[in-house]
Amino acid sequence: MRFQVPQFIEVEDKIFGPFTFKQFIYMGGGVGICVVLFTFLPFFLAILLSLPIAAFAGMLAFYKMNGKSFVEIVEAFLAYNLGSKLYIWKKEDKAPVADPANRSMSHEQIFVPKLSQSKLKDLAWSLDIKESENPVTSEGKGMNIPQSRV
Repeated sequence: MRFQVPQFIEVEDKIFGPFTFKQFIYMGGGVGICVVLFTFLPFFLAILLSLPIAAFAGMLAFYKMNGKSFVEIVEAFLAYNLGSKLYIWKKEDKAPVADPANRSMSHEQIFVPKLSQSKLKDLAWSLDIKESENPVTSEGKGMNIPQSRV
């Protein structure tokens, strides 16, 4: 049995002409407040108050910043400004946890494969490996091991 998987689930449906439901509510609210202002206030004062309200309603309906709607930005702004800003750091003493992956790969458990049939070549190779694990310092500590292979 085949099922059809929904696609474009992040895109809101256009319900009222070219507007989504949210856009229609924001625009309708802005227009409603502007109509109330024009009916109860003088014309000049109603224009002064309705222009910012209309701009705010338009931004709520259509403006996006960094992929977020203006409603989310206003909500974050209000939550930050009205919320508590006292941050107290409490240090927690945690015991170090041993990593089981590092514990299983200790120095003694590393498998070194045989590369040749000759014991002399194996000895030279193992000496080169030991030198790379414990490099010789320039102060003369340690044993000088020749770099060339036999």
